[in-house]
Amino acid sequence: MSNPLNKLREECSILLKETITESYPGVAEFEIKFTTPPNVTMGELSSPLCFQLSKQIKKNPFQVAIELVRKIKHSSLISSVEAVNGYINFHVNIEEWSKLVLETVINDSTYGYLKTGDPEKVIVEHTSANPIHPITIGTARNAILGDCLAKLVKKRGHDLSIHFLVNDMGRQVALAVFGWKLLGTPEPNMRGELFVGGIYASTNVCIELKKVNLELKKAEEKEDVSLITELQEELEKYEDAAIDLEKNYPLIFNSIKEKISLVEDPSSEIVQINTAYETNQPDVVKLFRKLVKICLDGFQESLGDLGIVYDAFDYESDLVWAKKADEVLDNLRKTDFVEEDQGALVLDCDGVANIYGLKQRWGLSINHEIPRLVLVRKDGTTLYPLRDMAYSIYKFSLADKVINVIGQEQALAQLQVRIALAAIGKMDMGDNQLHYGYEFVKLPEGKMSGRLGRYVTLQEVVDKSVELAFDEVTKRTPDLPEEQRKSIARMVGYGAVKYTLLSVDANKTVIFDWDKALNFETNSAPFIQYSHARTCNIIKRAESKPNSDYGLLTDPKEREIISLLASFPEVFQSAADQLKPVEITSYANTLADKFNSFYSALRVLNAEKPELIGARLTLVEAARIVLANSLNLLGIEAPERM
Repeated sequence: MSNPLNKLREECSILLKETITESYPGVAEFEIKFTTPPNVTMGELSSPLCFQLSKQIKKNPFQVAIELVRKIKHSSLISSVEAVNGYINFHVNIEEWSKLVLETVINDSTYGYLKTGDPEKVIVEHTSANPIHPITIGTARNAILGDCLAKLVKKRGHDLSIHFLVNDMGRQVALAVFGWKLLGTPEPNMRGELFVGGIYASTNVCIELKKVNLELKKAEEKEDVSLITELQEELEKYEDAAIDLEKNYPLIFNSIKEKISLVEDPSSEIVQINTAYETNQPDVVKLFRKLVKICLDGFQESLGDLGIVYDAFDYESDLVWAKKADEVLDNLRKTDFVEEDQGALVLDCDGVANIYGLKQRWGLSINHEIPRLVLVRKDGTTLYPLRDMAYSIYKFSLADKVINVIGQEQALAQLQVRIALAAIGKMDMGDNQLHYGYEFVKLPEGKMSGRLGRYVTLQEVVDKSVELAFDEVTKRTPDLPEEQRKSIARMVGYGAVKYTLLSVDANKTVIFDWDKALNFETNSAPFIQYSHARTCNIIKRAESKPNSDYGLLTDPKEREIISLLASFPEVFQSAADQLKPVEITSYANTLADKFNSFYSALRVLNAEKPELIGARLTLVEAARIVLANSLNLLGIEAPERM
């Protein structure tokens, strides 16, 4: 029995169907649904079926409920039934229900992870950060959400593969390679992502300073006051960034500043480097791939500390060199939906959606016109959506379903890619590609900019979180050895960051608040971890475990926990199928809250009877398992001591 709640629901359904057949023969069958009463004292399950039934038999639902309750038989799990305002409420047999739930949990260390009956091959693509600067706290939301989605998918029983698209094409990476060449292509003397980020920002700022100074000189010669004012503001912005970069990366910045002053036209050289990479010139490819790998190694180090890993790194350049985007474009040209507009090639997305009924098929607004998609600019250059289409086709060669974790600002582009796939006859890909959008993370430190070298890195946030957690752990348990306090602080600090980014619905902005993130009292990873550690401590202090009398678990606080434990498999199922990590964070917080309320009010190790001690210890052990399994889904460690 992996789903006790479903067992209870089935038993109640049987009792209701038998009673309805006996009381009202000939009534048409209908689905019997159940809700959870607002308080366990009102029962464990409630059915509103009398409101449906009353329409068929032309009776008041209140009267129907009373008539049915008089005739409903009890069962092994049901001790009593009552009519409440037209609802039928079922009260469980405390002993049998507690035994079923608690022993199901403690006999299965993976309790809650319901397997699907229809497993698929699923790719979750997440993070896919540009390899030109460190993982920021904003990008970390992508990675942490993606990692949690991957865990939910895998625990649900699907064949999972986690992919990272390496955006190694374009001017930004070429600019970083140009700066690295100016330095003589040295090996990194710091974490790779910081090294590359320092080079990229320093190169960009030095180029812009040179450019703005030149433009300012020309404006002064022309005495163009308006332009002079505008350029002076621009110059001030880059000079401020230069001060920060020189402070953070003195050797890199000063060396690049000196070397760029000797380059007549840096922008032209960057274009040449970029073109050489796009045309797959071996020497340049070697440079690009080496610098990109340095950055990716840094990504893997930062994210690996949080337990986030990938199965495959897919390079955008490989798609370009294999002409996969060209193949997609050729196929789109053969449709009736691509037209030329002022020299550019565009896809009539709304036309495709209307012809194939995609708005109804995908639940889109029928009255909303979907903007056209530019495929090729009038200068002949292609746009990234073509490469996204090619990448989608590649991913579907490996999977049945694809989940792309990409910022909400890309919602239209992601929809247009699906529409384009449908236009070239790949409707199944359009159907089975999901854009998992998310909003930004805000910090009091202000707006981030990779071009200026101004960002709050994931590593900075994690380090601060661990530092604050260490102070809190030391305050609470000063007698623990320092190394143990550091170990606990690491688990708590990492968990605090993850939980903060997962506990807010993906379509809402996260305001990162340190006080909330490290709150040991409610709705945070430390609170749930502390609750888990408390269960471990109780179990550890028990000298022995007496036999259990589950019939003694009659207190509403005990019944609340048992009902919560019984609901975990279906909470997991919903979170996994609907891709909603927030359902797990909410559940884990509620369980931790109910457990702490139970422990504060009721004695466990010195309860009135040995049989009650045994039953409550089993309850504590079951809560421990479910708290740990909930945290595991979130990628958060469950410490045994805090």
